[in-house]
Amino acid sequence: MAHRHAAAGGAALTVLGALVLAGLPAAAAAEPPAPPPVPSAAGAPGVGEPSPAMLRALERDLKLTEAQARARLVNEAEAGSRAGRLQNALGERFAGAWLSGLTSADLSVATTDVADTPAIEAAGARAVVVRTPLEELKAVRAKLDATGKAVDTPVRYIDVRTNRVTVQATSRAAADTLVAAAGVDSALVDVQVSADQPHALYDIRGGDPFYIDGTARCSVGFGVIKGDQQGFATAGHCGQAGATTTGYNQVAQGTFQASVFPGNDMAWVGVNSDWTATPAVKGEGDQDVQTAGSVQALTGAAVCRSGSTTGWHCGTIQQHDTSVTYAEGTVDGVTRTTVCAEPGDSGGSFISGVQAQGVTSGGSGDCTRGGTTFYQPINPLLSAYGLTLKTSTAESGTPAPEDGGQAGGWAAGRVYEVGARVTLGGVSYECLQAHQAQTAWQPALAPELWQPV
Repeated sequence: MAHRHAAAGGAALTVLGALVLAGLPAAAAAEPPAPPPVPSAAGAPGVGEPSPAMLRALERDLKLTEAQARARLVNEAEAGSRAGRLQNALGERFAGAWLSGLTSADLSVATTDVADTPAIEAAGARAVVVRTPLEELKAVRAKLDATGKAVDTPVRYIDVRTNRVTVQATSRAAADTLVAAAGVDSALVDVQVSADQPHALYDIRGGDPFYIDGTARCSVGFGVIKGDQQGFATAGHCGQAGATTTGYNQVAQGTFQASVFPGNDMAWVGVNSDWTATPAVKGEGDQDVQTAGSVQALTGAAVCRSGSTTGWHCGTIQQHDTSVTYAEGTVDGVTRTTVCAEPGDSGGSFISGVQAQGVTSGGSGDCTRGGTTFYQPINPLLSAYGLTLKTSTAESGTPAPEDGGQAGGWAAGRVYEVGARVTLGGVSYECLQAHQAQTAWQPALAPELWQPV
């Protein structure tokens, strides 16, 4: 039997969580793509029907009306499909995509070849011609990452809007030293001087807490399953593999099955038969937000977070694939956001519309003056541990996909990145948006996620 709060009326295991750790360290021109499908208010994998709690938080934090919030979520999901089509079409000339504007999702796509402009504009996006392709910027950031492991240069990311790699440092001298040591072209690097020192966020609850070995407290991220084993995803700095957990009610709950921190900040807990994983996430006012999938949102998209210290807050995605150095070490591949957070908000769920995005890793600032928060993306976590996200769209007794056993065949439960190619029913498809596959989202049924090739 799943244990629930009487007030919440929802499952305890999937609500957003908080972290308090005692005894652990503080932590050529492209052809125009096919016209995109007409977006709808609900039913598309990238959209779904947003919960009232999600809409209220977007209205409050992004200063939108309810109609504007709904329109933004629909436009952002549709723009993700268009961006994926253009990325696949442009190939090595692609230099990033982003959204801008608070009341509409305006898509910009960068290319290194001006000849791509007509194709980009034909797809309804603004073309931005830049000098440096995305892959070159990734190589620059990789060199900086390999060199910079110090807390005086804690954050490094690719800013697709500026076509540069940004280094956040406590001083210009520290950034210059890193750039010189890495041997990269300084013309490709912007420096942001800031006294902020990101750190793993402890003392967080978000929704229902769980306790580790009786000495630390964290929060549940997203409900997951692996075979017959139920459990939940959370931050790696919550505990090490083998650590035991109790639930919000101090009833025996489960065991950490795997954990990584630093490097990544990911973990999952397998629970006993007293607990049931659900797709619910605790939103504002103890109301549940249902998780429909894990379609990755674009840079610039709206995202919301829940934590035990500061509750339910929203902001936007600034950059994906960021590296951040905490006192405990460097974490790679996190996403940087404008969502505020404070100590105690670590480990909670990040969600965009009804799509799971990740679990809170760390950040700087607070919810009074604002700040920056980083989250560990959920799709790499699911892929690394062979987990299936618990979703409101999942079917019980899911049958094996038709081509799942063949090389290159599509398979439910597998995480796919943009550009991945699969076959199903004798037809080949190319992925448009990163996501974990579900039976209800087979390629022929999900034009927002797949295009025939």
